[in-house]
Amino acid sequence: MDAAVAMAKNIIKTGYSDLPSEAVEATKKDILDTLGAILAGSAAPGGREIAELMKELGGRPESTVLVYGGKISSVSAAMANGAMGHALDYDDTHDQGIIHAGVTVVPAAFATAERVGKVNGKDFIAAVALGVDVACRMALANNEGPAGWILTPLYGFFGAAAAAAKVMGLDEAKTVSALGIAYAQASGNNQSVDDGALTKRMQAGFAARGGVMAALMAQKGITGAINSLEGGRGIYKLYHGGDYNPAPLTDQLGAKFEVADLSFKPYPCCRTLHPYIDAALALAKEHNLRAEDVEEIAIGINKENHPRAYPLEVKCNPRTVVDAQFSIPYAVACALAKRQVVISDFTEAGIQDKTVLTLANKVRPRFEPKMIRRELTPGLVEVKTRSGSFSKYIDIAYGHPKNPMSMGDIVAKFEDCARNAARPIPKDHVTRAIEMVAHLEKQEDVGGIVGLLA
Repeated sequence: MDAAVAMAKNIIKTGYSDLPSEAVEATKKDILDTLGAILAGSAAPGGREIAELMKELGGRPESTVLVYGGKISSVSAAMANGAMGHALDYDDTHDQGIIHAGVTVVPAAFATAERVGKVNGKDFIAAVALGVDVACRMALANNEGPAGWILTPLYGFFGAAAAAAKVMGLDEAKTVSALGIAYAQASGNNQSVDDGALTKRMQAGFAARGGVMAALMAQKGITGAINSLEGGRGIYKLYHGGDYNPAPLTDQLGAKFEVADLSFKPYPCCRTLHPYIDAALALAKEHNLRAEDVEEIAIGINKENHPRAYPLEVKCNPRTVVDAQFSIPYAVACALAKRQVVISDFTEAGIQDKTVLTLANKVRPRFEPKMIRRELTPGLVEVKTRSGSFSKYIDIAYGHPKNPMSMGDIVAKFEDCARNAARPIPKDHVTRAIEMVAHLEKQEDVGGIVGLLA
């Protein structure tokens, strides 16, 4: 039996009452965190443009575009909200799977829930937890790491389809077809990162839209491949040459939910940068470092995060916001110069800061073979100043389940994201949305949450 069939069976039989308490709490965190990322991402390059385009395309008014308002077709709303949610690279990650899960699943689930109408909080939590589980399990099964693929959209098509199918109440056969239709669309590449292109963020929107479309097509009776994961031409054979580990796809399926292993981001940039930011912030505060006293900065890297340090000229002098989001030298320089790394650092104006750029050009990467591991690599930063040299090594970055952001931390992040939205979100709407997500299992209609944030 293909793992897609096993996953479909699990999606059908699993409800809110089957979820461990830690999975429920992590899911609520992820929903609020993703909504916050969408709010702040609305003001990022490409946010307004994709929202306007989807609204121009219109369709039946059924699902809400956050911040920019209005209701359009569910597939178009998922596209707009998914793309905005990934714009700042501020959304969750599964550090071991190397995937952002919520940004494809949550927009797809909300868009579908609004189309269906009157979807209660418990059913919605189950749908999101199951969708995240599908995407993360698929990422964990991939042996080669990201390679040229971006796993967020690649497997996000499947996670979004799973969540949408659950919200819609599809039966087993149609859920299997939804996953197969997701496979017919699945894609996502890292060339967008290399070229500093806005399609990096758009790909998450494609996956959210594709997941909703897959479930809607399956509902209509359109069939998809049954053996979409492990078939002779399934995704692991065709896209990865058969190099995968099947165990994570079904081990403890229905008992362990990967949503509980998500990391949440305290800084709006690639998760790979976070251990280095933690290290640089610690050094700046512990030793009262001043930018003008810094002579040289060394960072320990390995082959996994090499692309976040090279080409050095680009990483030290970002051409675009996307370049900055994926630059260890730039992020370390921000942390040392400002003792914080915030949304404004990843704007067109922010990446022109002369103090930060001067520090970034003092960064020298150094290969550290012992730092290799599949999960998020550690961060090593050494700063040489006029008065001495200082070093900091971070093994577990802030935001990881072993070094977690609390729900209070997520709430504070959400409030900050709301303040940075492209259009003002009334403070009482922000407060009410936080309360509704915190008590999501008691809500009779989750559509009210996105309505507050339109």
